[in-house]
Amino acid sequence: MAKDPVCGMFVEEGPNSLKAEVRGSTYYFCSEGCLSTFLKPEVELKSIRLMTIFSFSLGIPIFVFSMGGLMGLPTFLEERYLNLILFVLATPVQLIAGRRFYSGFLHALKAKAANMDTLIAIGTTAAWGYSTLVTFFPQSVPLEARSVYFETSTLIIGFILLGRLLEHKMRRRASDAIRKLMALQPKTATVIKGAELMVVPVEEIKVGDLLLVKPGESVPTDGVVEEGYSSVDEKMITGESIPVEKKVGDEVIGSTINKSGVLKIRATRVGADTTLSQIVKLVEEASAAKAPIERLADRVSSYFVPTVVSIAVASFAVWLLLASNFSQAFTALVAVLIIACPCALGLATPAAIVVGTGRGAEKGILIKGGEYLERANNLDTVIFDKTGTLTKGILTVTDVVAYGMDLKDVLRIAAAAEKNSEHPIAEAIIKKAEEMGIILEEPRRFEALSGLGVKAQLNDGEVLVGNRRLMIEGSVPLNGVEETVEHLTNEGKTVLYAALSGRLIGIIAVADVLKEGAKSAVEELKRLGLKVIILTGDHKVTAEAVAREIGVEEVLAEVLPADKASVIKKMQEEGKCVAMVGDGVNDAPALAQADVGIAIGSGTDVAVEAGGVVLIKDDPRDVAEAIKLSRKTMKKIRQNLFWAFAYNTAFIPIAASGLLNPIFAAVAMAMSSVSVVANSLTLKRE
Repeated sequence: MAKDPVCGMFVEEGPNSLKAEVRGSTYYFCSEGCLSTFLKPEVELKSIRLMTIFSFSLGIPIFVFSMGGLMGLPTFLEERYLNLILFVLATPVQLIAGRRFYSGFLHALKAKAANMDTLIAIGTTAAWGYSTLVTFFPQSVPLEARSVYFETSTLIIGFILLGRLLEHKMRRRASDAIRKLMALQPKTATVIKGAELMVVPVEEIKVGDLLLVKPGESVPTDGVVEEGYSSVDEKMITGESIPVEKKVGDEVIGSTINKSGVLKIRATRVGADTTLSQIVKLVEEASAAKAPIERLADRVSSYFVPTVVSIAVASFAVWLLLASNFSQAFTALVAVLIIACPCALGLATPAAIVVGTGRGAEKGILIKGGEYLERANNLDTVIFDKTGTLTKGILTVTDVVAYGMDLKDVLRIAAAAEKNSEHPIAEAIIKKAEEMGIILEEPRRFEALSGLGVKAQLNDGEVLVGNRRLMIEGSVPLNGVEETVEHLTNEGKTVLYAALSGRLIGIIAVADVLKEGAKSAVEELKRLGLKVIILTGDHKVTAEAVAREIGVEEVLAEVLPADKASVIKKMQEEGKCVAMVGDGVNDAPALAQADVGIAIGSGTDVAVEAGGVVLIKDDPRDVAEAIKLSRKTMKKIRQNLFWAFAYNTAFIPIAASGLLNPIFAAVAMAMSSVSVVANSLTLKRE
């Protein structure tokens, strides 16, 4: 037995299934529709969109003509002519738009199974077939039972196709994510060939090539620094806010950004072996590996369909044998099939999902499909990335400690010294000074000291701003500051020293500060009974400091993108249902691997595409809101499924006894649909 990767149905690996070889893997499909969806999603999407429009274009006029009398509209045609017009309009929908349901029904029959396609095919065929009989052979049906149900068959097909159209649109997200990941890779590279510089496409880079990377350029491929010194922004891969200093012998990652100095790197991994290509592969595998969700309606159908068909056939046989009344027997057969027609069942899940996703959109929570609502209902673990998710992703000055002068003077001198620097820490210090209304002088001399900090000449004297090593090399005494520095470092902050004319004048701490609501988001998730974990590529000390502040007990730090997805996969193998909340390219594999990927709306396009839920307002508290909305929606779906069967099932015995006119069967069916829609709409008030 094999599982169809599109619809999830188990099929026999043989003449009754369709086989396809894709990227070295073998897949089996239950129908041409599923195979087409897998191999040519754009073609299938276009086909479903066309058939949906086609069904409603004919279904709505049929409904108006059929219900005109009930709605008080004047009737211009005799009933037999009206029925003929309805037949002409309904038959193309039944035979053309409904063809995919017949295909699914036949393959389910060959596999000795039953699903929604089985119910739809039987129900719509019963409604259309009975109506056709009444139209052309009215004398074969009792006078009181000569009603047609063409609007029932066409609108059921239309609404089911609409639901499938929405599902197909959601399936395109994974491929969109992969395309956006590939777009991050630079298109060309500068290769050093002796004394020549050659610009070549990145596809032509070979292992061992020497590459030149200027400030502001993307690193073309993974490699090792052979010459030069610079800071490289690796946030897209590691999530770390502060650019990483790179010197001879250090590894660099393809597609990261060279911020300052000129680098010469030796290519070590190219093409499919690069870090970015591996991330693409992880996203692709995680998206493809997910089996389509098992719809509750299909599980119910597997028991309900055989039961209904058996009752309908038994009713027909009993009436025919005991009463020798074909008309009465056929009326009972059709009444049972119509009363069990899956109109409400087809609406039970889509109606709640449409209202639930609409309610989410009103709250700034974009839910990309019903399967994510269903999965979110089962979550027991929520994993947060740190940088840009729980924190703002921007360095901010958090502390200024002054020695022998005013705080504003320390900031004025340090910011003026950093004025010509492009480093993110310099930007944070300058921004803090500007916020305090400090006017900065132009340094007379400025020097960026790679891996150390900056040296500048101001009116006040020579200024050094940088790390501890810079102070030692500048012979600046640091007596009595160790305790303060240790305290700030333990809080996950980056500490800089500021010295004037050989004397320490202050300590400045910068950090990626928490978003408003991060702590309350964690508290609310815990109240919902969920375990919260931080998973980040950032330093352990920084991550643990953030965790302490917001009340998270478990932290996994310094984890690379491939390992993030592996961590989640391991948890899933242990039986956990996991949500991943992230915002960067480095989070994309984890977002795709998780049962529910929740992307921050202000994050990268890749993360937004890889996630199944997007938080538009960039507020971590919306994670809990999304989960609560999911639980409410799934509760409505379960209620809807009950009401979808309650009316119909209660009337099946009456229909089988021959006491239920097909007209009343249709009324009961309509009432179940009304109850399902009305119940779904109550989500708007919750």
